[in-house]
Amino acid sequence: MTALGTRRNLVEREAEDFRPPVFKPNNSARNQIENWLRRFIDLQAGSLWRDLRSELQCVRGSLLDIGCGAQVYRGLIPAQVAYHGIDTSAAKARFGYEVPDTNYFDGDDWGVEEAAFDTVLCTEVLEHVEDPAAFLIRTYRCLRPGGRLVLSVPFAARWHYIPYDYWRYTPSCLHMLLSAAGFEQIYVQARGNPVTVACYKMMALDLMLLLGPDARRAHLAQRTLGVLLLPILGLLACVANLSLAADWGDDCLGYTVTARRPE
Repeated sequence: MTALGTRRNLVEREAEDFRPPVFKPNNSARNQIENWLRRFIDLQAGSLWRDLRSELQCVRGSLLDIGCGAQVYRGLIPAQVAYHGIDTSAAKARFGYEVPDTNYFDGDDWGVEEAAFDTVLCTEVLEHVEDPAAFLIRTYRCLRPGGRLVLSVPFAARWHYIPYDYWRYTPSCLHMLLSAAGFEQIYVQARGNPVTVACYKMMALDLMLLLGPDARRAHLAQRTLGVLLLPILGLLACVANLSLAADWGDDCLGYTVTARRPE
């Protein structure tokens, strides 16, 4: 046994210690309030919502939402746009999502026609795809000539939905993959900056105390400490959300990407 043998072998890991509750469809006032609070605390989701709120308001024609989950961004899409949400048949078992009005598919057959959509939306999905190059080629084929891709990926994010989280992408990698798939006019924007990431990491420590697994003997002390730190959690959340307005540095929560299929 090597010196490393005294530490965990993460290959054997089958689930994370802490998993936030899944998003709910925005089909009731209560769900909308819960999702708003989640976005305020969950900076990954909140920063993406800010980006998509402006990106999706100009969408026209038809939109394919790949890996749509709870379809939480559907409400940002203009009502006249023809929405089509798809997800893998393993979405419930792996990620906890099973939503009506979603077409679930098996394997590589997405059940959609090629060159049929004006916009493809794909949020926080690519890190869970085993073959991202083939996935992006298939995504390209779903778009009409001149169609637009809106994509997002995490960067400074913990290993999540274990073991179905495989990749972290840099702007260089995203440009390489998208170019190889045939996309042009590739634009990669950072969500957040080093201040946002620092707040995000500190907030995660308190959330793990509050919502993480029982620590048995330390259970009461763990939860008590988490409650005592709530004011600090709230302050960090305010600072982090304000920091999203600043575009600087080489560290961020994730990237929002747009690209086009050539005419």
